[in-house]
Amino acid sequence: MYDRILKQMRERIRTRQYVMTLHAEEEMADDNLSIFDIERVVLTGKIVERQKDQNTKEWKYLVEGGTISAGMAVVIGKLSITGKLVIITVYKI
Repeated sequence: MYDRILKQMRERIRTRQYVMTLHAEEEMADDNLSIFDIERVVLTGKIVERQKDQNTKEWKYLVEGGTISAGMAVVIGKLSITGKLVIITVYKI
């Protein structure tokens, strides 16, 4: 359903055109996830939900997929007006 968006998100990961929010970095550390786990979730996962940010009215996407260590995680991100992928938060499931 969101194939075009997922393709764009994956391209941003491949070309290193993404940024992590401080919140995402903190959550990543709390859940013992590495940047490689986050990249793998986006590169191999699927979009399971789309949400509208209440403050900015921008769409954000929940990508669920496998990590390097064979666990599962969710990456919540959006495509910014600058063209970069902004990773808002991450968590293990």
